[in-house]
Amino acid sequence: MARALISVSDKRGVVELASALVAHGVEICSTGGTAYHLSRAGIPVTPVEALTGMPEMLDGRVKTLHPAIHAGILARRDLPDHLAAIHRAGIDPIDYLIVNLYPFKETVARPDVTLAEAVEQIDIGGPSLLRAAAKNFADVLPLVDPDDYAILIAALETGEPVPAEVRLRLAAKVFRHTAAYDAIVAAYLTDQAGETAPERLTLTFERQQGLRYGENPHQAAGFYREPFAPASSIAGARQLQGKELSHINIQDADAALAIVREFTRPAVVAVKHTNPCGVGTGATIEEAYAKAYAADPVSIFGGIVAFNEPVPASCAERMAELFLEIIIAPDFAPEALAILQRKKNLRLLRVAPPTGVQAVEAAGGRPPDRGRPPDAPTRPSAAKPTGVDPKSPRGDSPESSPPVAYPVVRSVSGGLLVQEPDRHVLRREDCRVVTERAPTEDEWARLLFAWTVVKHVKSNAIVLTRDDQTVGVGAGQMNRVGAARIAIEQAGDLARGAVLASDAYFPMRDTVDTAAAAGVTAIIQPGGSIRDAESIAAANEAGLAMVFTGVRHFRH
Repeated sequence: MARALISVSDKRGVVELASALVAHGVEICSTGGTAYHLSRAGIPVTPVEALTGMPEMLDGRVKTLHPAIHAGILARRDLPDHLAAIHRAGIDPIDYLIVNLYPFKETVARPDVTLAEAVEQIDIGGPSLLRAAAKNFADVLPLVDPDDYAILIAALETGEPVPAEVRLRLAAKVFRHTAAYDAIVAAYLTDQAGETAPERLTLTFERQQGLRYGENPHQAAGFYREPFAPASSIAGARQLQGKELSHINIQDADAALAIVREFTRPAVVAVKHTNPCGVGTGATIEEAYAKAYAADPVSIFGGIVAFNEPVPASCAERMAELFLEIIIAPDFAPEALAILQRKKNLRLLRVAPPTGVQAVEAAGGRPPDRGRPPDAPTRPSAAKPTGVDPKSPRGDSPESSPPVAYPVVRSVSGGLLVQEPDRHVLRREDCRVVTERAPTEDEWARLLFAWTVVKHVKSNAIVLTRDDQTVGVGAGQMNRVGAARIAIEQAGDLARGAVLASDAYFPMRDTVDTAAAAGVTAIIQPGGSIRDAESIAAANEAGLAMVFTGVRHFRH
C-alpha cells in the first residue's frame, strides 16, 4: 500500500487531498493537529507514533525526527540495498509528503510578539522532512503549497504517475520554500541580536507579479516584494486603474515616491528616467503642482507625477490635458478620480503615507534601530500588501516569468525588480532605412558602432561617433533633445560629419533638427513613435540618412 505523510499548519485543501488519497488506496499518516483535523472530517489516519513506536515529546518539538520516518522517505527505490535495509528494520516507504511549516512569518508580524513566542514557531521537523523528500523527489512526491495539491489529485484520478519534470519542479519549490523560511528566521534573530554587519546577508523575496517585460520588450522580468514590505512602499501600492505596470514604471514611481516624501509641506514631483524634471512645494497642493509643471513643461510629457497629499479635482483637470504614465498619491478625491478615469490607460497608484518609523525617516529623522535598512518597519507589520496588480493576487503571470540565471536586480522600496540582461545584438540586415537617402558604407559602420555604445548609456541616451570613436555622449536626461544637446556640445567641431544613435525613439522632430544643425549626417534609432513621420520628414529635409532598428535599449 502506498503511504502519505501529512503535517500542515495551513489546512487549505488538505481534507480534499486526503480524501482523494484514501479513495485511491493510500494510507494516511499524520501528526497532532493535522491528524485531529483529518479525523474530524472522517478520514482514517495512522498516527506517526504507530510508525516510530515513540510518542510525541517535548511539547511536540519531537514528532517526526526518527529513522522510521526519514528512512522511509530517503530510501531510493532503485537501489536494492536501500530497500533491503528498510525491510530489515521493518520500515515501510513513504511515497507522498504533504508538509508546510509553522507560521513563523505570521507570528513575528504581530507587533506584540515576544522572542520566546517567536522561537517556539521555528519549525525543525518540517524543513527536515521536506528537504529529505525533495532530495529523493524521483521516488517521493513533495508538496509544500496547497495550490499544488491538484497535481497529485489529477495523477491519482488518471492513474498516471506525476512526470519527472513536474517532480523536479516541486522539489525545487520545496528548497526555495525552506530557504526563504530560514532567511526570515535568520533575519529576525539577527535583528533581535542587534547585529549590524553580519558575515552573511541572506535575503528572501516573494514574487508579487510577472511583468510584461523588463526595461525593454526583449527582456523578461518580474517584481518581488520583501516578506514584510510596508504598505507605504511601492510594493504596497494599490493600482486603481490603467495598464499593467512595467519594470520602468515601478522603478520611476519608486523614485518619485522617495523624492516627494522628503517634503513636509504640500509637494509634487515629476520624474523622467528616475530623475526629477520638476519639483514644487507650496502652501497648497495646487500651488505645488503648478510649480512642478512650470519647472519643465517639456520633460513632464510621458512622465510620472507624485503627490504627498490627496489629488484634488483642480489638479486632475490640469493633468488630464497631458500624456502621463502614472499619477501616484496617498489618495484621490472622488471628483479627481472621475476626471482621471476618462484616460483609461493612465495608471493611478494609491500608496499609504509613511507611519511610525517611516514617517520619522521621511521627515529627515534618525533611523530608529541599528542596522535596519531605510523604510523597514521597526517590527514587521501584520498588514498584507494589496500589491500593484489587483488582478493577480498571487502574482502569477504565465506570459512572463523572471529569469533564473544571472538576472539583473534593482531594488525599490519594499521589493526587487528582476530581469534578464539585455543581450540583444543588432545586425545590419535587421535595420530598415526610412529616409530618401540610405547610409553610405562608412556611415553604416559608424551607426552600428554608435548603436553598440548607446545600449550601455543611461537613458535618455544619445551617442555621437566617428572614425571608430565616440565624440559625444548625452546620458540620463529627462528629455531626448536635452541629451542630444549635451552630446553635441561635448563633440564640438567633431559633431560635423558624425553619426548619432538614440536608445529610444524620438517623440518629436526636435532631436533630428538639432542634430542636422550640428552637422550630423546619419541617425540610428528604434522608431515606433506615433510621430515618426515628422522625424523622417525632418531628416529628409536636411539630407540625413536615418535607419530604424525596431529595438530599444532603455537603461535606467
